[in-house]
This record gives sequence, C-alpha cells and structure tokens, in this order.
Amino acid sequence: MHLDGSCHCRAVRFSLESRDPVPYQLCYCSICRKTQGGGGYAINLAGDATTLQVEGRSHTRSYHAILREDGEPDQHSEAERVFCGLCGSALWLFDKHWPELIHPFASAIDTDLPTAPEHTHLMLGSKANWVEPSIRAKDKSFDEYPEESIAEWHQRLGLESKE
Repeated sequence: MHLDGSCHCRAVRFSLESRDPVPYQLCYCSICRKTQGGGGYAINLAGDATTLQVEGRSHTRSYHAILREDGEPDQHSEAERVFCGLCGSALWLFDKHWPELIHPFASAIDTDLPTAPEHTHLMLGSKANWVEPSIRAKDKSFDEYPEESIAEWHQRLGLESKE
C-alpha cells in the first residue's frame, strides 16, 4: 500500500510503500508517550525503507532515546526517531538492526489507513498511571514487547497489502 505522510506544518512530506499498513500496535512505553504526546501511546507501522521519499529533509531532526535501567548507566538507543524540527511532529523511526524497514508513526500518515480488527497493547508495564487503556475482547496486551512482529500479525489475520 502506498502511504503519504507529513508533519503538521507540512514542511516535511514523505511517502513509502508498506505491506503491513494496519495501525494496530499501541505502545505505552515512556519514550513513545513522551515523544508522541497522544493518548499515552504511539502507533507505528512497517514500511519498505528502500521506497522512502522525503521532501523537506533539511527540516528533519532525529532523537536517540535515553535508555534507563535501574543500577545501570544511561545509554542512547540505536533507534533513530525522526521528527520535524519546525513543528515537532514525530514522523518515523529507523533502527539499523532492521535496515530494510522504516516505521512511520500512524499519526503522521495522511493516507486513509485500514481499520484494525484487533489491537496489541504493548509496554503496559511502563504506562503512565493516568492512562486507561481501552482493551477490547479480541485485543492482546503485554507488559513488555510481544513476540509477534508487525509482519506476523498482518499475516496471521490475512491483512498484508498485496500492492
């Protein structure tokens, strides 16, 4: 599926192809919550990194989150969170461990996305106390990360895009 996205001020516009376009995975970790600013969670998709086209790249900035473990020194995540340096909109995440993938944030996508038949709520163990997840009967929930990948979820439900 072809996806078009942009930041709020439209200084950055991007497009890419995705075989896994359904926004189903809600992450409640402190990094997503604090960098996304919505509902206490963020939703990312999976796209083909080789197809990413960006207009206004000079306006993008990146952030490598600080990973904090009790009793351990702080470390910077290798994952790069890209955002607009003008309006602050979160755009996508790239992790060199999966160089074939770009994870655009659903909040930045302008293309109409399919509706998810079920959701996966992850990192609930670090959600803010004010967040009240709306977990439906078919939804899955995890205190940390699920073992099922974005691609595996789409395959299990027969939802991968054929385009």
